[in-house]
Amino acid sequence: MANIQQQKKRVRIAERQHDANLRYRSTVKTLTKRLEVAVAGDDKDKLAAEQLELVRTVDKAVSRGAMHKNTAARKKARAARLIAGSE
Repeated sequence: MANIQQQKKRVRIAERQHDANLRYRSTVKTLTKRLEVAVAGDDKDKLAAEQLELVRTVDKAVSRGAMHKNTAARKKARAARLIAGSE
């Protein structure tokens, strides 16, 4: 355990950042599953809305540093391929 005040502070900050990053990654997984469900249905409006929300969340995660840009590109490409395969 850290015994210097600044180290203790950095531990608290790192824990808070870890939780935020975990929320972003979890949300991306949830939105991906929602997109897969939307692809199974035939509602084009819902499909477009789900993809937009997924892409927006992935881009936000990258800008905040919660996700690597190549990981984000891969997730967006898979989503686009999923949608293209359903049409």
